[in-house]
Amino acid sequence: ACLLELAYATGLRVSELVAPPRSAAKPGAGAVMVKGKGGRERLAPLTPVAKAAMAVYLEALAACGREASGPWLFPAPGESGHLTRQVFARELKDAAVRAGLPPARVSPHVLRHAFASHLVQNGADLRSVQQLLGHADIATTQIYTHVLDERARAMVRDLHPLGDPEAAGASES
Repeated sequence: ACLLELAYATGLRVSELVAPPRSAAKPGAGAVMVKGKGGRERLAPLTPVAKAAMAVYLEALAACGREASGPWLFPAPGESGHLTRQVFARELKDAAVRAGLPPARVSPHVLRHAFASHLVQNGADLRSVQQLLGHADIATTQIYTHVLDERARAMVRDLHPLGDPEAAGASES
């Protein structure tokens, strides 16, 4: 649950999500420091829901005596010492099945894409989304302009006096 909340709330790459240091989980912190591609660091703000999920996860770790085991926030047996991308992806697919969703349509990158699309859809500017996603080049972030195009078409259709009144009524239902 913690990983799911963090993935959607922050838009982290799966490699950034599974391998944060334990120090990234400061109780009550409003953001997580992430080391991304090329070793660049950035802050990923946490939503209240993500903070709550992190607190529950840390309590569960403490309850089973694992709060001080190793340097990783999400420790796991294996060479890396932390949860792997593949394990998280498999667990995400299992969660999709349990939720009645087609597992082929759910992946860590889909959560990252949903994060960015929902921000743009709700008014975030592309530069801010670029920073949050850790994209070095704005051209990488511009794939989300399709969301802006769809929103602009819907606004003209629904709000312009000469828009399509039947389409506007259909979109409200």
